[in-house]
Amino acid sequence: MKFCANLTYLFKELPFLDRFRAAAAAGFDGVEVLFPYDHPAPLILRQLTATGLPLALINAPPPNYAGGPRGFAAVPESTDRFRRDFARVLRYAERLRPQHIHLMAGVAEGAEAHKTLIDNLRWATAKASSESFVIEPIFPADLAGYFLSDFDLAVDIIKEVGAPNLRLQFDTYHAQMLTGDAVAAWKRYGHRVGHVQIGDTPKRGVPGSGAVDFEAFFKALHRSGYNGWVSGEYNSSGPTEESLSWMRFAA
Repeated sequence: MKFCANLTYLFKELPFLDRFRAAAAAGFDGVEVLFPYDHPAPLILRQLTATGLPLALINAPPPNYAGGPRGFAAVPESTDRFRRDFARVLRYAERLRPQHIHLMAGVAEGAEAHKTLIDNLRWATAKASSESFVIEPIFPADLAGYFLSDFDLAVDIIKEVGAPNLRLQFDTYHAQMLTGDAVAAWKRYGHRVGHVQIGDTPKRGVPGSGAVDFEAFFKALHRSGYNGWVSGEYNSSGPTEESLSWMRFAA
């Protein structure tokens, strides 16, 4: 099992570019950055090279800082926007080599949105066939109206797209909030998962601070043979280093 630090959430007590060295010093095997687009790719690459840490994941598309929507893959009137932003994501991916790219569906509903998402995912997975893509069900209270808010729907879409480079992203926080039992959700959907993120309920807290049974969850990961990333994506009330007991427990 490989442990990854989500630098969008962890080590926020440090400037962004200093978080890479802090993650390496804390014993992480890799890092992920949800939206690296604030910083020139060469600066991030320099930190990855200096620490020897691989980049596990980035999100697509770049964020809208004007308060607009996050993601366009399922939005029928935004196909051109999705494909234009996808080109920028690939430019970052070519430099930083993330192991996965999370394609965000966006706010939409209905049959047309479903078709749009299928079409865009087929287009993206074919256009960048050497990249690994993931999609993620998100708890509606965190992103109102987000098209993917159900694990069964996400799995059905992956099957319908039929691309070998598209898998499920599993976040314990969202899984617990959506299903009431993250462990049971893993046992049902884990064979579809390409990337794992962990945080506890009800406010994406430190693993072990809420309702998720992390002892059972990590045992389930081991038993399933999952050998991908386990990324800490949670809010810590103090210095990040004081929140890392879950790494020793999970190992």
